[in-house]
Amino acid sequence: MTTAPLFIKRRWSGCNRLPELFSLTRARTTTKAAAIGTLLVLVCISARHACAQDSRTSDSAFAPIDKYLMDQNTEIDMARSAAPASISSNAEILVLGRKGYDTAVKGTNGFVCYVERSWTADIDDPGFGSPKLRYPICFNPAAARSYLPITLKKTELALGRPSKSQMFAALRVMFDNRELPSPEAGSMCYMMSKQAIFDVSGDHGGPHLMFFYPPTSGMAFGAGLKGSPVLVHQDVEDRLTVFVVPVSKFSDGSDAPKDEH
Repeated sequence: MTTAPLFIKRRWSGCNRLPELFSLTRARTTTKAAAIGTLLVLVCISARHACAQDSRTSDSAFAPIDKYLMDQNTEIDMARSAAPASISSNAEILVLGRKGYDTAVKGTNGFVCYVERSWTADIDDPGFGSPKLRYPICFNPAAARSYLPITLKKTELALGRPSKSQMFAALRVMFDNRELPSPEAGSMCYMMSKQAIFDVSGDHGGPHLMFFYPPTSGMAFGAGLKGSPVLVHQDVEDRLTVFVVPVSKFSDGSDAPKDEH
């Protein structure tokens, strides 16, 4: 699940220069060059080891389950803050338990609100797996039927504590086998909470709506064009396109900071 509008991806690219460094060791055959080459090889081995360490660290995605759990009443209130009270007060509310999400409050309007955890973030999101992140979200009925199952499956996998690569490999197989749905027509969600935490620095982000489509060109909504209020995120892992529309107010009616929309 994307956490738009935070789409900027950060990658550490130090490992990409290893072939270039190794090629330098073959440049000369003199004793001096050989010594330099040996040194470069040692540097490369050290760099490769650092890359491997970085990969293992980033792949060990999940903290102990207790780190993700919340007081139930606090979680219910946070989940409801995803959408205006006219919607969330009659929505079904889910809360996270040790075995997955459970229904804490029965709803009557077909909407489902809950607090996503960071295992719904993109695979290369720096905050993936962090227990600090909280994404209050409220799905309309179409998204509750066709997008919520993806979140529930991600949660089931995450609570089994796989590596990140194992988790996404399992999801790819499920999508290939059509075990996970494509978004229904009209699928959307509200993310208008002041309480959201979108990254490890504690950024609350800005209120926005998201609309889910099967893979679609951004031009379908004129997304990303000059003056257009619509953003687009091509979510390759979840095999869908997310159109994002920032809004000017949080769910409690207060104004969003101008630089957040």
